[in-house]
Amino acid sequence: MGLNSRIKSLIFAGCSILSVGALAGFASSRQNEKICEKVTINIDNEYNNYFIGDKEVRGLLTRQGERKLEGLPNANIDLKNLEKRIESHKFVKDAEVYRGLDGNIQVFVKQNRPIARIIRPDQDVYIDAEGNILPLSDRYTARVIPITKSALIQSTDKGFFKDSLGQAYLSLLQFIENDEFWKAQLAQMHIDGKGKVAFLPQVGDQTIEFGKPVNVEKKFKKLAILYKEVLPTMGWERYKRVNVEFEDQIICE
Repeated sequence: MGLNSRIKSLIFAGCSILSVGALAGFASSRQNEKICEKVTINIDNEYNNYFIGDKEVRGLLTRQGERKLEGLPNANIDLKNLEKRIESHKFVKDAEVYRGLDGNIQVFVKQNRPIARIIRPDQDVYIDAEGNILPLSDRYTARVIPITKSALIQSTDKGFFKDSLGQAYLSLLQFIENDEFWKAQLAQMHIDGKGKVAFLPQVGDQTIEFGKPVNVEKKFKKLAILYKEVLPTMGWERYKRVNVEFEDQIICE
């Protein structure tokens, strides 16, 4: 390619960039002049959670009705600030606020997902899949496994499920939450003073002694044999104690 051809190519490319930039600036300017006439709110209920509704989201967007978005030009609407307001709600995991080509505001909200409920003497709390503590809600009660614990175990509502010790218990709860059979089968979980876990089932009176939250998948495989092959034959009330704590053993009494 000759020098003149290169110069022409560079000039053409430069003009193209300037043209695109000018068009983008013009489009942005026209978009900012548009008036928001409608706010559409979509709340993700993938896990059948109903902790926050349109009314609560709209209240967060408008500072409880003090500053309505309808009627405002787009230039006066800070989308990032609106997202932060929505995400300040305890039961909101993520929020996305954007404007359509028509200038109207679209809101998408993803809710937090509780996976367990910690039973406390004063007031219960939830924990989510990341180990964050969530308050109870007057709007909705999640059907999740309740946890009781010995007073000898450190507080489970101050970062317990995020430290090196508590992570193992969180992994156990995540396993249960993601397994439809055990999620339906286990009625309650208890952590004793030595950190060992025990479960009470939905069916039967036996206590399931699980031990420390290690080798979780192996232990549940042993329990599955008991639930699917032994108890249906022997009877659900036959045993009062089932222990899967030790490797390659199931103790039933």
